[in-house]
Amino acid sequence: MKSEQNIESSSFRDNFGNVYNYQDRILRSISSFGKSNYEFLKNSNILEDSIKAKYLIETKEIKKVEIPDFLMEFEHVLESQVVPFITYPYEWTFKQLKKAALHHLNFQIFLINKGAVLRDASAYNVQFIGGRPIFIDVLSIKKYEEGEYWLGYKQFCENFLNPLILGSKKGIYHNDWFRGALEGIETKEINKILNFKDKLSYKIFFHIFLQSKLIDRSLNKPSETKRKIKELKKNPKSSYLAILMQLKNWISKIEFKKDISIWENYSKEHTYQNIEYDKKKEIVANFVNKIKPKKLIDLGCNTGDFSIISLESGASNVVGFDFDHNAITEAYSKSLEGSLNFLPLILNAVNPSPSQGWMQTERKGFMQRFKSDALIALAFEHHLIIAKNIPMSQFFEWISKISKNGLLEFVPKSDATVQKMLEHRDDIFFSYSEENFEMNLKKISIIKNKTKITDSGRVLYEYEVK
Repeated sequence: MKSEQNIESSSFRDNFGNVYNYQDRILRSISSFGKSNYEFLKNSNILEDSIKAKYLIETKEIKKVEIPDFLMEFEHVLESQVVPFITYPYEWTFKQLKKAALHHLNFQIFLINKGAVLRDASAYNVQFIGGRPIFIDVLSIKKYEEGEYWLGYKQFCENFLNPLILGSKKGIYHNDWFRGALEGIETKEINKILNFKDKLSYKIFFHIFLQSKLIDRSLNKPSETKRKIKELKKNPKSSYLAILMQLKNWISKIEFKKDISIWENYSKEHTYQNIEYDKKKEIVANFVNKIKPKKLIDLGCNTGDFSIISLESGASNVVGFDFDHNAITEAYSKSLEGSLNFLPLILNAVNPSPSQGWMQTERKGFMQRFKSDALIALAFEHHLIIAKNIPMSQFFEWISKISKNGLLEFVPKSDATVQKMLEHRDDIFFSYSEENFEMNLKKISIIKNKTKITDSGRVLYEYEVK
């Protein structure tokens, strides 16, 4: 069936409706189970108010005559704004995860004051448009029932609070752990990592230590746990709101234990002269101005200087990737401060996000989600070819699948950065030369421009994939 071909694979869990990718549009069907809930949200103006307050993605109901044939069985079909780049929590920095957590909590507080709440607390329901978080799952909103407790509390801890505690208390990045455990970091696990001193904090004692003990008790004494849940259901709305406010105030103050990184000051301390750097900026600006891409990917974006130049030169949306957390955090701060359509993300290019989850389609891999109209990869290729032993031919094969139009920098062995990479290892890269680099690039593309930008031999290639 056509509906099955267009269905978004990650929406299978929701019995209130499904999401469809159809002709570059995002459509959402409302099932018979979700019909009364949706009509409550619509008639109470909660959806409209949530969108106006910038908590919820722009969403409208499609007129019956405009519904695609494969969705005609549904009484209500919605269309939502397209998010330029779908991302996952394990690609976010600590600061982005914190921003998403606060957005979730603020939205909950906004809703509960209107007589509604969120059914769950999945971090995947928050996406970023530029630096701004936005909630995308319309059907996660439901009517508040007097006396109910927070159904999504455990999930909020696993998806938001526990990864943030991991960073703030232990200086450990959440990314690899979250990627390996798609439902987040279990409270029992984070409780094992925290020491006695950590648990002297009332908030950690309550939200992590006691919750962990409650989970143990639920496994050993399920009837007693059910009794306690019934008691929780008698709690007034004020108690629900109080826990949201407590978590909001706590999370707003926690920070990551920042480490010193090699590359975060690269834009200020790079190994070539300012006049050469200015030349590089001019070439990037001219390249982007010619294409004016709706989507541009900046591989090795560092603190985002060239991403921002790309936006200023005509790119509509830019996503930047780097493996350095501190550099990406600084880039994200720039995006927030400038209200830019620039989303910096964490990427280990030799081990990017894979397709995983149920049937390996629930969470899509890097190559499935990040296609663009243009790509810039400046001072990037040597980090793969030299530092990670990636064959040059495979590097070009990979990069050609991301975008048709590109601007790529070659960094020769004589350059100080490559020399530093080779200080403590044998130079086994006998074929690494400008000649071979250009020969491999020609196999997959037409070279449109070639510009030498430094005395050490750095070259910028503008190309179009064949």
